[in-house]
Parts: sequence; C-alpha cells; structure tokens
Amino acid sequence: MTSRHILVVDDEPDIRSLVQEILEDEGYSVSTADGGEAARKARRVRRPDLILLDIWMEGVDGITLLREWSEDGDLPCPVVMMSGHGTVETAVEATRLGAYDFIEKPISLAKLLLTVERAFESDRLQRENVDLREHAQPIIEPQGKSPVMTQLREQAKKLAQHNSWVLISGEAGAGKGTFAHYIHAQSARRDGPFVEIAVGSISEENSAAELFGTEDGEAVHYGRFEQANGGTLCIGDIADMDLQTQARLLSVFQTHSFTRLGGSEDVDVDLRVIATTQRNLEDEVASGRFRDDLFYHLNVVPLHIPALRDHADDVHELLDFYINYLVTHERLAYRHFTVAAQNRLRNYDWPGNIRELKNLVQRLLILGSGEEIEVAEIEQAISTNPAAAVSAAPSVPYDLPLREAREKFEHDYLLHQLMEVGGSVGKLSKRVGMERTHLYRKLRALGIDHKKGNE
Repeated sequence: MTSRHILVVDDEPDIRSLVQEILEDEGYSVSTADGGEAARKARRVRRPDLILLDIWMEGVDGITLLREWSEDGDLPCPVVMMSGHGTVETAVEATRLGAYDFIEKPISLAKLLLTVERAFESDRLQRENVDLREHAQPIIEPQGKSPVMTQLREQAKKLAQHNSWVLISGEAGAGKGTFAHYIHAQSARRDGPFVEIAVGSISEENSAAELFGTEDGEAVHYGRFEQANGGTLCIGDIADMDLQTQARLLSVFQTHSFTRLGGSEDVDVDLRVIATTQRNLEDEVASGRFRDDLFYHLNVVPLHIPALRDHADDVHELLDFYINYLVTHERLAYRHFTVAAQNRLRNYDWPGNIRELKNLVQRLLILGSGEEIEVAEIEQAISTNPAAAVSAAPSVPYDLPLREAREKFEHDYLLHQLMEVGGSVGKLSKRVGMERTHLYRKLRALGIDHKKGNE
C-alpha cells in the first residue's frame, strides 16, 4: 500500500530538511515546498494526506493558503500550522478555516510525531462518521454457510492477495458491494481508504469530474481516484459509464496516472479498482455501449454473485444475522421468526435478493409487535413489497388507453429505479433526470411511497 503522503511547507531550509528526515524515518512519504507558490504546485502534482504549513512566509503566507484551500467550506486533508510567533488572532482565524492543530517553533520532535499521528486518526474517524451518516454500517463479511457462499468467500480471499482490478457482477441487491468491501478488507490495502462511487447516481457530464477531479487556476478539486490513492476505489454501475469516461479509465489502468479536467500535468495513483455491474457487459460490448478493451481488462478476474434464490439454504442464517445486526445497530426490539415463517421465506423467490431480505426484516422489526413473526405477517409484508411488485408486474397491456398505459409504465419504471438506488429520491432524481421537487410530485401522483421500505 502507498505510504501516507505529507507536504511540508516552510521557507526555512533547515526546518524543511529536519522535518522531512524525521517523517521519512517514520515511514511517511514526504514532499516539501519553500513557499506559497511551490505549495500550490505540489498540491497539483500529488494530493497530500496531511499538510504541515508555516504561517509566516514571504510572498504568500500560510493563512492565505489555508483560506484558499478551504474556499469550498472544507479542507481536503488535515492541516497542521507551524509558527514561532503566532498570535491569538491568527490562531482563531486558522481554526475557523479548519486547521487541525498548531506546532510551535522550535519544533519538538516528539510533539511533531504525536500531532501527525493524532491528525491522521482524527481524519480517519471523521471519514468513518461521514460514511455512517450517509450509508448504513457496511457488512464486511458476506454471510452464508452454503457451498456457494463458502466457495465465493475463498475466491474473494484469493483475489484480495493480488493487485488486479476486479469485476463483480450480479443482480441488484445480491451483495456485490459487500464482496467489494470484503476484498478490500482482506487485501494489503486494508488500512488505506475504501472509496465508493455509483455511476448511475451522477450525471454523464459530471462523471469524469467526480472521478478524476478538476483544476481551475489555483483551485484544485480532488476526484475519487485521488481520494482512494493507496486503497480501493469501488465503481458501481460501471455499465452506465459513458464511452469517453471509459477511455479515461482504461488509460489509468495502463499508465497508473491521469490528468484532472482543466489540468495539464499527470497525476500518479496507486490503487485497486473494483467495478460492479448488474448488466451483462458482454451484451453491452456487442451493442457498442461499452469498450471491449476495458471489458477485457476488467474481466481478467471476474466474480459473479448469485441471486439469493440460487443459495436459498442461506436464508435462515441471513434472517438471524440481520435481526441481530438491526437490534444492535438500530436498537430495534428483538423478534424471531417461527419455523413456519422461516420455511415460507426459504421458498420465496427474493426478486430484490439480500437487500430485500434486510429491508423485510427491518420493516417487520419496526412495524410488528410481539416476540414471534408468524407466516401471516410474512404474507402481508411480501404482498406490499416493492421488489416483489416490480418483479411480478406484467408488461403494460396494449389494450389500455394511452394515458393509462403511460401511467402504468411510469409507475413500474420509477418503482424499479427507486429500488435500484436504495430508496433515495436524491439518487433517483439524478438517475432519471428529473428535478427533485417534480419527482416528489410524480411519485405521489403515481401512489409510490418512497418512505415505505424502499431502501
């Protein structure tokens, strides 16, 4: 895994040299800049994981740089200020702009190393908190004791030991994201970042900027590739990626570098890409919607996740796992399935796969009462399940009037897309190209309740 990269910005050569030597002895990768202009250039060349920034420098001072880097309201990495004669005013301003801490000159080597270590730990915890707010706690270990799942876990462990890019295929909700997390957690990159991006949730014109970042004058926006440097980038819904962005992605595979949008210099990266798809990429290649050369690079080590109906022996364990998981993480009241209810669910088709199973368990724990979950409660929950409704829905009858046929299509289409994006109206808005306010009205008009178990 790539070592953490620290940028040291100070106009005193002795301090730069000393700090660089100390940090490199501790295993960090270090670059230096002798002033503001050099610091700007260094940030364009490589995204630092932490910056040690002197306040008082000739030309562009540290506070000016800090203000420039925090214009978007947040700093791209922890910044520790260094100063021999700081004032209360500069300390307050630097803190307001997001600086993590101060180190006084002359620099105490013990204080330097401790501050750097704490800054990295604080940044890690902050990113984990963001992940917890934006996503459910990830399930790192794929569940199931069936021969199918046992073999898949072993295959994933073998893949994790190599640096090859990986293609994970399978139906929506089958567990592709869980296996991506699992491969990362089993790899040598486990201590590096795990960054996710779903192509289907961003517009085509923004996909390249989100992945590769942008440059506009001195302003640099780091994309997902640089955020994942040293770790793993998981690209979901890769079949939705436009051909131009596919070409840029292929170039990264071949050169391990790229150029930001608006930039002119190559940026080197060291990371693994895991791509997921629920569509058959061979069909996409045949139709001209996906580059064959990119497909062949990704398909060297493919991993196919079967539908839950193809390993129904795992349903019982998955039900127990998600009950315990939701009771622990969401503090829901404990309930358990009767044997008859478990048998009913074992013989259910699960059109929404493991995601549907988790949502069903969650809904039963939230809305149900009593310690036992009976078959009758299961039947009622299944009959109102959006995944089942979409799976069982017939095609639009041709004998309907045009208006009714269009409404039926819109209903089934939006319900399906809502399930695909995990119930997020924001993601649905981007995916279908409809402004969010209008989308809410459309969902209400079609009788689709986005709050009802569509996660």
